[in-house]
This record gives sequence, C-alpha cells and structure tokens, in this order.
Amino acid sequence: MVGIGTWGCKIDTLFFKGDASIKIFDDDGKYGVELQIPDVEIPEVEIVEVDANEETNEVDATARISLLPGKDISCHFEFEEETFTGFLKIPFLGKVRLKDGKKLA
Repeated sequence: MVGIGTWGCKIDTLFFKGDASIKIFDDDGKYGVELQIPDVEIPEVEIVEVDANEETNEVDATARISLLPGKDISCHFEFEEETFTGFLKIPFLGKVRLKDGKKLA
C-alpha cells in the first residue's frame, strides 16, 4: 500500500495556519486515515474511495466528515521515500495545499 506511515506537513489557509500530521494505515486491507492538528478537534474521517497507483506512488481519495454531510472531500497525495506533496479540495473552502510534507514515522 502506498504512503503507509505517519506524515507531517504545513497548512496555510484563511482559517488556519500551522502543522498537521496524517497517519495512513492498513485497516484490514483498506486504507485508514487519521488527521491531527494541534489544538483543533477534527471530526472522524470516513474514507469513501481510494485509488492508489504503486507505479507512480500517487494516492487519490474521496473522504467525508460529519461537518459537511453529503459533501465529498477530494484528496491527492504524491509520495517519495521520505517526502510527499498533496492537496485537499474541501467544499466551501477550496483547494488546501499540504506543504513541506515529510515522513515522521
């Protein structure tokens, strides 16, 4: 599975600027994701669909959270050995770039 591990990055939006960590794990053969931002309560993330390409080390996913019922969040990640780039497309917020992505564990 592409991207398994704990990754750190910086987020800079109109509403939040700071560090975040993303834990990507194998959840009984499916992708599991935990997002953590210090001092911010994150609702549970439901992964709806994942398309992982092991040749290019890219993962595209669709997720949902309880704060945005019926709305999909699009996610795109490109992984290297110890770094990654990516973005989230969040309804009503737009495209959020994940900057300075690096593997933490």
